[in-house]
Amino acid sequence: MSIQQSIKEEIKKAMLAKDALRLGVVRGISAAFTNELVAKMKKPTDELSDADALAVIKRLVKQRKDSIEQFTKGNRMDLVKVEQAELGVLETFMPKMMSKDEVKKIATAMKEKMGVTDKAGAGKLMGAVMKETKGMADGGDVKTVVESLF
Repeated sequence: MSIQQSIKEEIKKAMLAKDALRLGVVRGISAAFTNELVAKMKKPTDELSDADALAVIKRLVKQRKDSIEQFTKGNRMDLVKVEQAELGVLETFMPKMMSKDEVKKIATAMKEKMGVTDKAGAGKLMGAVMKETKGMADGGDVKTVVESLF
């Protein structure tokens, strides 16, 4: 079952369970999928690939994190709680992310393989590590690990 199909199933489950928060989030994901299809000049009834669907969900997660940061700065804890709850639901659809230790192993191996010895090559190394982890590692974690190697 594709990610898009599983989201449609989640909408049904959330309706039956009368879970308003989850229902709102999965409907938002479904709407984001439709928007992505339209942006790619496809019919709204078409289906996104799992990679595209995952990219859309990652974008929604990033939006929630940014909102939480902004609302915290604005001292709007009521809105922070709502965004955190939505973020928790969104993260259930994300694949398990690599730990910093796993990223460090990959980064160290790539550093030796590429022969990077100074900070000048850190950008290339970071790009290579991101490509190697194929979206299974957080970009911030990769950046932290790569910077710690120099």
